Order: sequence, then C-alpha cells, then structure tokens
Amino acid sequence: MILSGEGLGWRVQGRAIVSDVTLSVRRGERFGLIGPNGSGKSSLLRMLAGIRAPSEGEVRLEGQPLSRLPRRDVAQRVALVEQQAETTERITVRDAVELGRTPWLSALHPFSDEDETAVQAALVAVGMQDFAARYWHTLSGGERQRVHIARALAQRPGVLILDEPTNHLDIGSRLSIMALVEGLPVTTIAALHDLNEAMACDRLAVLQDGQLIALGPPDEILVPPLLRKVFGVEAHLLTDPVDGARILRFKPI
Repeated sequence: MILSGEGLGWRVQGRAIVSDVTLSVRRGERFGLIGPNGSGKSSLLRMLAGIRAPSEGEVRLEGQPLSRLPRRDVAQRVALVEQQAETTERITVRDAVELGRTPWLSALHPFSDEDETAVQAALVAVGMQDFAARYWHTLSGGERQRVHIARALAQRPGVLILDEPTNHLDIGSRLSIMALVEGLPVTTIAALHDLNEAMACDRLAVLQDGQLIALGPPDEILVPPLLRKVFGVEAHLLTDPVDGARILRFKPI
C-alpha cells in the first residue's frame, strides 16, 4: 500500500467532521471518494495529503507515519489539487507550473535543467505546452484546472490527490479532465461528485456523516440500495447501445 489511514478523525470545536476512517490505497490505483455534500470528503483528503493533522489516528506513506516525515519530503511525494485552488492573476502558465517544483528547491539546489524538464513534461502531460506564455486571467475554467494538475505533476509525486477536479466545469472540459486524470501514470485519489465518473475508478470509498460506510469496486458500491441510503435517490444502471458503456440514471425518491 502506498498511502493509508487508520482510525482517522478530525474535530472542530468538539464536533466530529471525520470519524474513525480506516482505508488503504494501492500503488498505481485509481481510488475514488464519494458521498453527499458535507460528508467529510475534503477534510479526509487534506489529512491524507498531510495538509491537515488528524485529531485522531494516523496517516502512513509507504509504511512511514506522515507525522514523522519532514513537510518537504511529503510535498515531494504527495500532491494535492484542491477544489478551490486559485493563483495570482498576473502570472503566466509556466510560472504557475514552476511553483510545483518548490519542494525540491533550496539555496543549495536552485532551479536547474532537471526542474525545467519536469515543468515541460507536466505541461505536455496536460496538453498546455502551447499556453506556457499565456497569463492566468486569460484562461478558461478547464484550462485553469489543467494548469493546476500540471503544477501538481511538476512535483513528480507518487500520489496525486484531487478534490472534485471537474467541479463547475462544462461537460466538454469535464470529460477532457477525467480522461486526462485516468491516463496519468501515478496513484490517484479523487473526491468525485459525479457518480458516473466514479464508475471508472478501481475502488470507491463512501463517506456519510464523516464515517466510512462502504469500500470496494464500483460494481459493488454503485448499487441501488446503497445509493438510496446515502444519496436519497433511485438509481438504475443502463447500457449504452452504441459502445456498451454502463451509465447510471437517477430519479428522486
């Protein structure tokens, strides 16, 4: 397992936001986190990324307690793309992606050819190499999300964590971003709002009221009884006659 959490909990003024969550993510896995709004998904992701220290429990990265690792080491190995990520308006795409190299830089190790190679590779990976000189404020929502992902990839992480990466994007941008994420050669952990997007994951974890209530492959998780219980909807699994893809259709109860 590349990343795991045992008995994770986080409280605010005595109120439990996340309670006793235990899970493990395998190297190379596409791991999805689903649940209603307010179920604790973002808080759990921030704990797994080492951005927020858990109130209870422990996160381990390749078997090592995250709390005992230097912050720089964690940042070199785990990258987080947050739901509300922003950046300075008057910054170019290349400048924004170069920020992803920060964990690797120091007075003794300034920006080098190796860092330039990592930045260029990240831009190519998300298809933004021709936008390198463009300013942030000229980009569309989908283009900005690609740059956020490129900045994370420039860190050269072993684990990429994304908090609802397609939130607020139009359908074309959503499909493009998900295809991009699915093709990345890293372990990915993503909180997903769209349950049809979640079907492409290797495994899914379901949060409800801050607790982990189900964990397994999509075929076992995205079933009518569980979706009725967690999301309060009736779900029907349909097959697209064009390509045989499975699609979930929802109705209110």
